[in-house]
Amino acid sequence: MKKTIVILLSCIVSIAILSTVQARPNKRLDERTKSCRILNNGTLDWETDHWGIGAEKFKAVCKGCHSLDNQSGAPFLYMESYGSTGWNNIFAKRTKKCARDGSWDVLTQDELLLVNDYLYRNANDTYDPNDADTCG
Repeated sequence: MKKTIVILLSCIVSIAILSTVQARPNKRLDERTKSCRILNNGTLDWETDHWGIGAEKFKAVCKGCHSLDNQSGAPFLYMESYGSTGWNNIFAKRTKKCARDGSWDVLTQDELLLVNDYLYRNANDTYDPNDADTCG
């Protein structure tokens, strides 16, 4: 009986630890569209993960210039280059050169939202379950 309780408690503690390690934001306030994007439900859950359209477009469009050994002089970027607020600012304010020079024009508005969702969801600060959500 005592051994069963210890095993059960070990399982509960393991699940609790794993759930906080994998914590990701559930929603994101998009300043540009003034909408709350629910990231952990339905299509957005799939499309903003590592295999979705957000990641695919980031790799195809952004990493074309922002790769490690690029010839364009663009700084190396990956999903954890900024925190979630930083990524949101880049997409909302569009102060970066590539946002202003037409490099993003190959992406539809929906694809831009998915890239922002993907980067926000996987930013360098998103594994803190206490402050990851920004809206609602």
